[in-house]
Amino acid sequence: MSVILVGYRGSGKSTIGRRLASRLWWKFIDTDALITETANQSIKEIFEQHGEPYFREVESLALRQACLLKEHVIALGGGAVLREENRHLIKSSGCKVIYFRCKPAVLLQRIESDAASAMNRPNLTAMGGLAEVESLLALREPMYRELMTSELDVTSLTIDDAVVHISGMM
Repeated sequence: MSVILVGYRGSGKSTIGRRLASRLWWKFIDTDALITETANQSIKEIFEQHGEPYFREVESLALRQACLLKEHVIALGGGAVLREENRHLIKSSGCKVIYFRCKPAVLLQRIESDAASAMNRPNLTAMGGLAEVESLLALREPMYRELMTSELDVTSLTIDDAVVHISGMM
């Protein structure tokens, strides 16, 4: 069995996931990192040069690879849940799925404080800012909840506190 972490960008899936994997003595994989390594481009470059539909196709391939792994902590890109085929794959994987819930204003603060995020990840709507986070979260949150086996509010948790809580869910 593996653990899949879902949630919006900035919720801590990669950061907490790495620490959780270390604590469990498992390996960590981030599907966004798998995509960028395979494409040899940043997500922003993939969006600019090939468009979102192409990115979502590559993302689905990365998810299929990740779901085959055992004893891994798998961090998914925030939009990986948008495709029905991905949701079906996640549900049928047998993995524990943890939704990292976080308040939109905190997500935006985390995203804006991450210099690499602006360079490597595109805005997904013309709105940008808090309006974009709230809009996309409203669309995605029902899908995160449909898939989750557990939910963790990471709004105020430290990385270590989140790892302790998740370890207790295992």
